[in-house]
Formats: sequence, C-alpha cells, structure tokens
Amino acid sequence: MRIALLSAGDGWHVRDLQRAAAQQGHEAVAVDFRRLSAAVAHGMETLAGFDAVLVRTMPPGSLEQVVFRMDLLHRAQAGGIAVLNPPRAVETCVDKYLATACLKAAGLRVPPTVVCQHADAALEAFTALGGDVVVKPLFGSEGRGMVRVSDVEMAWRTFRTLERLQSVLYLQQFIPHPGWDLRVFVLGGRVLTAMRRYNHGDWRTNVAQGGRGEVVRLSAEEERLALRAAAALGAAMAGVDLLPGSQGEWYVLEANAVPGWRALAPVTGVDVAAAVIDFLIHDYRLRGCK
Repeated sequence: MRIALLSAGDGWHVRDLQRAAAQQGHEAVAVDFRRLSAAVAHGMETLAGFDAVLVRTMPPGSLEQVVFRMDLLHRAQAGGIAVLNPPRAVETCVDKYLATACLKAAGLRVPPTVVCQHADAALEAFTALGGDVVVKPLFGSEGRGMVRVSDVEMAWRTFRTLERLQSVLYLQQFIPHPGWDLRVFVLGGRVLTAMRRYNHGDWRTNVAQGGRGEVVRLSAEEERLALRAAAALGAAMAGVDLLPGSQGEWYVLEANAVPGWRALAPVTGVDVAAAVIDFLIHDYRLRGCK
C-alpha cells in the first residue's frame, strides 16, 4: 500500500513512519501539505494513487489556505481514501476553543475557560478567573506561545498586544498541580501507552519545553477519561493530556489529533510508529475510516 504522509517536510516523525511502513511492506511518501492542489474536472490528482493519508501537521497559513487544506481532506475521505485522523477530528482538535467546548459538552472536566476578541473583555475574564490565567494561542501545540499571567498590568499589556495582532484571546484558569501531568496516546479506541511528564523548572510540563517523561501505568479512571476525550472529539488517534487538580480531581487539558511520540516512544519502549501504521492498514482503513 501507498500512504501519503501529509507534512511540512521530512522531519523525525515522517522518517519514523516511513521506517515502520517499510518494515511492514508498505510505502509511505512525504507529501507537503502546502503544495496540495485539486483539479475538479479530473479528480484529486495530488493524492491520486494513495490508499491512505496520515495527517502529520496542519502548517500555519491564511484562513483560505487552511480551509482549502481541510476541504481536500474531506474530499479525499469522500473519495474512499482512508484519512487518519478524520478531517472533522482534525478541524475540531486544531481549534482549542471548539475542542474545549466539545470536551465540556461530553461531561468532562476542563479548566474554566474564556475566549474573546477584545482586551477589555479579556481583562474582565482575567478577574473572573481568579487573576491567574494561562493565555494560549487558539492554534498551536507543544506548549509554544503559552504564557502564564498573574499580574493585572502584565495582563493588560498582553491582551492589548494580542488584540492589535487580531488574535483570538484564549484564557484558561491556572490549575495548581503537583508539577506533572499525563500524556496518554489513544489509538483505535484503546490506550496504546502513556507517560507522566515533569518539569521542575517551569509550570509547563511539555517535553518540548524542557520537561521529562517516565512510563506510567494508568488507573482505570485515567484510561476511561482519555478514551472519553478522544471519542468526544471523534479522534481515532489522539494525544490526551490529563492534569491532576489539588483535590484529586482530573482535568482534560486538551486532545491533540496530530500527536507526536518522539519522547513517548523511548520512555515507554513502545514502537508507536509501527502501531500507527498497523492500525491504519489493518483496522482503520478496513472499517471505513469514518
């Protein structure tokens, strides 16, 4: 089988997937998401000849570019190509507001969140959320672009700057935690593996931001929460982040529909790339990839 790896280059994850695909007798080809095109009169020529598509990134771009890329994923799926994750799940998870709203609607506990477009509204939300918030980009991953704000003057400057940049202001109440969280890799309705992430020098636990991971055995409750989160977002594959609160409660921070495993695989000893390829070929594609 030929698998298109929609990416923005041939980074580590692309190479790992190509290695895993080759070991299983398949060909995985890196396809630059930014160079996709479509010819309506002749079908989707860019992805013609591929049996499956694995989405590895959603590159930054204009609204038109992002909408067009999502359109191509939807059309590929409608044409019978297995697309992992499903386009709707990618759309939902890439948008932190929509993802958080879906998690909350599914009955999962999420940090109190306010999303607005003006600095004045954000400052009101800052006070309502206790004067200690995490400001996140609406689109983004690996902890990039996040800032914790607990000073009213700094809050005002931050919000005004984001307003001038025409950014959506996404504020979450800071949840005091013990310095660690859980990253759970969900694949095909089961937990493939998980790790506990620490960062003693920063409130962010992301390994990409200097955190470290260790393998962890999840409780039944933790597994159930991760599976519910992935299901709520329609993600067949997801990296779910669970944060313990001060009273022993669990918060679902987010679920990433394009999860990485560069830190997860060596920490847990699980060949994640091989599991993803096997799932894509032998389960996901055959069950209709809806």
